Amino acid sequence: MSGYMIIEKWNLLDAAYMTAITLATVGFMEVHELSPIGRIFTIILIFSGVGYFVYIAGLVIQSIVEGEIQSILGRKRLDKQISNMKNHYIICGYGRIGRVLCQLIKEETNDIVVIEENNELMAVLEKDKMHYLHGNASDEDILEKANIKNASFLVAALGTDAANVFLVLTARQLNPDIYILARASNPDVRNKLLIAGANLVESPYDTGAISMGLKLLRPSVSSFLDIALSRKSEAIQIEELFVPKSSQYTHIALKDSKIRQDFNLIIIAIKKASGEMLFNPHFETLIEPRDTVIVMGKTVDLRKFSKAINPEGA
Repeated sequence: MSGYMIIEKWNLLDAAYMTAITLATVGFMEVHELSPIGRIFTIILIFSGVGYFVYIAGLVIQSIVEGEIQSILGRKRLDKQISNMKNHYIICGYGRIGRVLCQLIKEETNDIVVIEENNELMAVLEKDKMHYLHGNASDEDILEKANIKNASFLVAALGTDAANVFLVLTARQLNPDIYILARASNPDVRNKLLIAGANLVESPYDTGAISMGLKLLRPSVSSFLDIALSRKSEAIQIEELFVPKSSQYTHIALKDSKIRQDFNLIIIAIKKASGEMLFNPHFETLIEPRDTVIVMGKTVDLRKFSKAINPEGA
């Protein structure tokens, strides 16, 4: 623009108009007759202007293509990670319940695969750095991509009871041994989910109501349980630990185990292999193979005891 003002002695408006029609290559006639030097300047302006716009367009296209390539490579890398997982959790549905559940499980392990159909939640999954698959959780192909045959747990937390029933049926057929926890909004659907193959059925409304009632009727007990189960406090935790056959504590009475003395832990209960639950077990109770010991204490002490009771699984 300033070139026309200097070379041709044009005013600002004429110079700006001439520069605009030249760069836009619209082919309008010149504002005024150009001198030879002005024509040379116009040629230079055309080539430099077109080159500039081509360069900008190239950057935009490159950015788009690189973004697509990164997206494809990222998806392939994610699929490979999922295919290599074993004993992982599959969470079907990333709504309010599914997301909170994933955050809780992530405190123990990152081996979680989320299946979600809602496009709007894809960005949330990316933000939360979750392994995820986009699609219908009841689809056999999607469940197989989630590596369901090598998974240990599946949570059916879809939006409707009908969808959860169909999901449980499909998942049980694909992996007869997987542990399935299903959500039921309607109490009448509970039996249907159990018949379909769910190991446990929970109603978020019932659970929420019980929790609220406990806070009203037993506020101190509720506060204690919140602290013990929240995993946000280093002061006290409640943990369950499986006793393998190879454990040094098998066939040993509680009084001789020295768990209290060595680890400063309290044995709350022992779940026997048969399913029987022994609350506040007697000091002469034997710890037997395949028992599950429920203990309470500090996080550091719980970790030490976990390694001691099951060194191979630590």
